Amino acid sequence: MNDQETFARGIHPLGNKHFAMNKAIEVLPTPKTLTVPLLQHIGTACEEASKPRTALAVNDKIGTSSGYISASIHVGLEGKTAKTGKVTLPNGRRVPAVQFKVNPTQSIEGSALFTEIYGGDWPKTNLEGYDHDQIFQNAQEAGLVGLGGAAFPTHVKLKRNPEKPIDTLLINGAECEPYLTSDYRLMLEAPAPIITGSLLAQIATGAQDVKICIEDNKPEAIKTMRKAAEGTGIQIQVLKTKYPQGGEKQLISAVLGRVVPTGGLPLDIGVVVLNVSSTAALARAVIHQKPLTHRIVTVAGSGVRESKNILAPIGVSIQELIDYCGGFTTENVRVLLGGPMMGFAVGSLETPVTKGTSGITILREEEVLLAEETACIRCGRCVDVCPLGLVPTKLGLASRMGNSEVADRYYISACMECGSCAYACPASIPLVQLIRLGKIQAIKAATQMAV
Repeated sequence: MNDQETFARGIHPLGNKHFAMNKAIEVLPTPKTLTVPLLQHIGTACEEASKPRTALAVNDKIGTSSGYISASIHVGLEGKTAKTGKVTLPNGRRVPAVQFKVNPTQSIEGSALFTEIYGGDWPKTNLEGYDHDQIFQNAQEAGLVGLGGAAFPTHVKLKRNPEKPIDTLLINGAECEPYLTSDYRLMLEAPAPIITGSLLAQIATGAQDVKICIEDNKPEAIKTMRKAAEGTGIQIQVLKTKYPQGGEKQLISAVLGRVVPTGGLPLDIGVVVLNVSSTAALARAVIHQKPLTHRIVTVAGSGVRESKNILAPIGVSIQELIDYCGGFTTENVRVLLGGPMMGFAVGSLETPVTKGTSGITILREEEVLLAEETACIRCGRCVDVCPLGLVPTKLGLASRMGNSEVADRYYISACMECGSCAYACPASIPLVQLIRLGKIQAIKAATQMAV
């Protein structure tokens, strides 16, 4: 196998990593309030774990998982719960949320908070005392989810299935989405918990091989992680820079040459994929029995005065992060939760940071002016770049016509909404938005049939 691998098709958008890649992680000053959604993951929403006007300490549970595919939610600051209301997430879903009044003085603040979460000694040997059941339970109790953006409950991935043994564990450090650099900074500044978490995940899954996968546009991260992994048996796999290299299916194809079946999971072909930030959180959950309460968020783009990588508590408003970065450079900006390829435009700056918020991209108006949509010329460029080999133009047309049967025939549910097709389309057809609409139509059609 070559030292550098990649996957079929895909695109090469401008990375724009320069905005924040050289900005060390900073700890957000203590906010006055938090709004904590009770659904921050794929799966079942949590049930509120505390009553209004209840004093809570750091790491106390604020939402209890109500299903297997769910993840409990904990508060990262000291304070008192207020009323329970609802909040609209960027994807348009309206969910219950707990309002939380933060104490003005915290026991741990500033750089000490970063050290408490990521610092100290992280063992790389003598981990045999931890077994699958303990690691699985710690991950579940800590409310861990995929921090690359998908927010799939981590403990579900760590659960062993005797009928589907795992031979390879891939740790995703590709971070292919333009502008975002939170994983990159973590690899530079705190590689030790990533390594420890990877070894614990190896024990949990029973994988023989562990590979940390990093794109070749991050040479400093490759160097740092190689040094941190010395003596552990963990391999550093260098990947060619291409979007969407960080997608699970694309990563598996690039590194192992395997294909995840349509409708299937990496588990079906003996693979588990975890994000680098997720493994660091797993190390903290197992070694220190501490839950996930904070995450690193990149705030970057030409529309904000100073791009930063910020360690922020779950539930803080994105307004707080933008203010900490000096505010907007102009009145007319577009704010995206996530990156420009897969992110959602934000309707309110009071939208809270969730476990899946890897970044906030802020663009000036002239950067997002929509080109006039014209007729599809059947050029096939969307097909050429689709990393899953779909026919996006067929999916978009079926969605526009409200034809769920045709959309299903062309595997609309398999689309990962990476945006490669829309990026390549010379007719400026909003293919991703149409496909999202088509998925909603399919759900409605299935619901009506069930009734």
